[in-house]
Amino acid sequence: MYRPKTTLEQWRMLQAVVDHGGYAQAAAALNKSQSSLNHAVAKLQDQLGVPLLEVKGRKAFLTPTGEVLLRRSRALTDTVETLEGLAKNIESGWEPEIRLSVESVYPYALQIELLERFGPQSRGSRLQVFNSVITGSEELILEGLVDVAITSIIPRGFIGLALMSIDLIPVVHHSHPLASREGAINADELAQELQLVIRDTAHRPKEVSGWLKAENRWTFSHFYDALQVLEGGMGFMWIPQHWVEGKLAEGSLKLLSIKDGGRRTAVMNLVVPDPDQIGPGTRLLVDTIKDLHGLPVDN
Repeated sequence: MYRPKTTLEQWRMLQAVVDHGGYAQAAAALNKSQSSLNHAVAKLQDQLGVPLLEVKGRKAFLTPTGEVLLRRSRALTDTVETLEGLAKNIESGWEPEIRLSVESVYPYALQIELLERFGPQSRGSRLQVFNSVITGSEELILEGLVDVAITSIIPRGFIGLALMSIDLIPVVHHSHPLASREGAINADELAQELQLVIRDTAHRPKEVSGWLKAENRWTFSHFYDALQVLEGGMGFMWIPQHWVEGKLAEGSLKLLSIKDGGRRTAVMNLVVPDPDQIGPGTRLLVDTIKDLHGLPVDN
């Protein structure tokens, strides 16, 4: 079994000497004697068998070898500090892992903003994000696989807090025959057309929406992939309006006019499956989601 020759404390002292520009300054910053720093760094160099510092005047400078090893040492000490901090957080009840389900129609820009807000406060907790489609969110909630869900489907027996509404609209490429069709299209006519749909992520999907009831359909895992095919002139699809507003404005995509239902609305809800059992990290994530949507945060 390998036994290290050096200690983390030695590397921290070397870092301090470099960061503060000399032994005297580092000793003052660490509240240690200058002789103890001199001894620690000298012993470190002796144990490694390579020079790390050279003193010019009253300042200490890294050797080329010292620059490489110091850079690696920072990653090492940072990792240890993170581990120690995580252990402390876990001891205080902070969760080591938080699981979040986000339905794919939820705006990606909002998801990124949520992560940017939560990240600096996450205290090293691992965050698992599940991007779910249709009944995939419901299955994750019912099976206890997530701590928080942003979903359009609230399973029976659970409580949801409405966050926002998302409009899904039927679109085709401007070169598609339906784009030049005059008048509204009825449901029977539309059923004959190729529909591009997104795969339900549930292991046992339920056909709860017209989304998946088309017989003539091509199925994709993500809106982005289906959109590339749509822009090639093939098929039509229902897609969140925020995904295609720019393309509709420039005319590359066309909005279909459908009799008795040219727009579908999905209400995004915040669901916490077991609110009495969540820890402080999950509670912070919930509060961050609420604040992002301008909703009151619990004290």
